[in-house]
Amino acid sequence: MDDHQDADFSVKPTLTGELVVLRPFDLAQDASAIRDWLTDPEVARFTDGDPGTTPAPPWDEEAERRMREWYGSRARQPDRLDLAVVDRASSRCVGEVVLNQWSPDNRSCSFRIALTAAGRDRGLGTEAVRLTVGHGFERLGLNRISLTVFDHNPRGRRAYTKIGFVLEGTRREALRYGGTWVDDHDMAILASEWRLHRGTPSVQVP
Repeated sequence: MDDHQDADFSVKPTLTGELVVLRPFDLAQDASAIRDWLTDPEVARFTDGDPGTTPAPPWDEEAERRMREWYGSRARQPDRLDLAVVDRASSRCVGEVVLNQWSPDNRSCSFRIALTAAGRDRGLGTEAVRLTVGHGFERLGLNRISLTVFDHNPRGRRAYTKIGFVLEGTRREALRYGGTWVDDHDMAILASEWRLHRGTPSVQVP
């Protein structure tokens, strides 16, 4: 993609890997999985730093309305990309990937991922991150993709490092969690780095 061409987030792609398919949300198929990760304490712990000391409110009609309004509008967003992560083995949605906080002038975005229990520890997340980052650099013309990861999520940090994200800094004791202070790490990957390894830093692309 031409470096000077503006990214077009209005196009919502389907990205296919060996383990997962990333596609626009379809609430008829995905609503149950979305409820799963929105109410999963593990997801809240790693994304919001929620220590789980206060019971989550019950899922009610208002929560359902907000969920359907949010995910039903993702395909119409012109400045971000939200895709469902579908496990090819089961054809079921097991999470989401997001490119957001787009800065057109700086050609940069933030990234985040959330997976249900059914999508963890099988390599699905790693492939989903690699597909999303590749799309960001190769099709959207981004120069930089960044994320944050709490210190109590070493599995996530290992996965990001495996794909080529580089630790840029640490906000020390940024989160009060379970009676202790937790660091929050800033990581990023650049287009120039992606061109060298395509998401596999141990392999340099000629």
